[in-house]
Amino acid sequence: MKRLLFILLLLPVLGMGQTKNVLNVTRVFAKADKVLEFEKALAAHVQKYHKGDWAWRVFDIQTGPDANGYMIAEGPTSWDAFDGRGNLGTEHNNDWNKNVAIYTIDRGGAGYMKFVDSLSTVQLTDYTNKIIISHVSPKPGMINGVLDLQSKMRKVWQGGNESVAVYQAVTSGAPEIVSVTRLKNGLKELADGYRKPMPERYNAAFGAGAWDTYLADYAKCVDNRWSELLSFRADLSTK
Repeated sequence: MKRLLFILLLLPVLGMGQTKNVLNVTRVFAKADKVLEFEKALAAHVQKYHKGDWAWRVFDIQTGPDANGYMIAEGPTSWDAFDGRGNLGTEHNNDWNKNVAIYTIDRGGAGYMKFVDSLSTVQLTDYTNKIIISHVSPKPGMINGVLDLQSKMRKVWQGGNESVAVYQAVTSGAPEIVSVTRLKNGLKELADGYRKPMPERYNAAFGAGAWDTYLADYAKCVDNRWSELLSFRADLSTK
């Protein structure tokens, strides 16, 4: 009986440790004259080594400073799982280094992103093929201010039926909040008139003049912001 009680008390702790809300995000760039070779090798590597918790979703980066690169999102899975992941073995590493990496240039990056459900309007795995990623870097000491701005924006997104997944960078360089707008109806969601202008929607949610207050708070809290358009590559991703 005591053992059963101990197990029951332990279950919430185990559940917390196993929450699958973390992505490992990597960016790579193919040599300009080796794109076809790179994509063929990448697709073969993914199908052989990246299943289950280590599944890969691969995107073309179409705009922004990383345009013409590839974003690879591994997961989602838990911190516990990443802790025990290792390097997926010598065979995996040899395949990547000898068959895939040889077609890339010396540019890229990697980091962990934790999904923030309380700031999002869509489930973590409710994916779409076209996405807009907005990167927001807070000023020193203003991370809580940026999170508060995101919380307010969530209400506006909900009112406009926008699917937005919000992530927070963890141990991956400077603090960053990442909002991923999932364009369920494609690029037509960007057309004039598809939704009312953001200032109008924000004032409708929080009252007249609220948008001006938002902009003032934004200027106080945000150091830098940039965005990019990406397109999912099913042919390069885990099947």
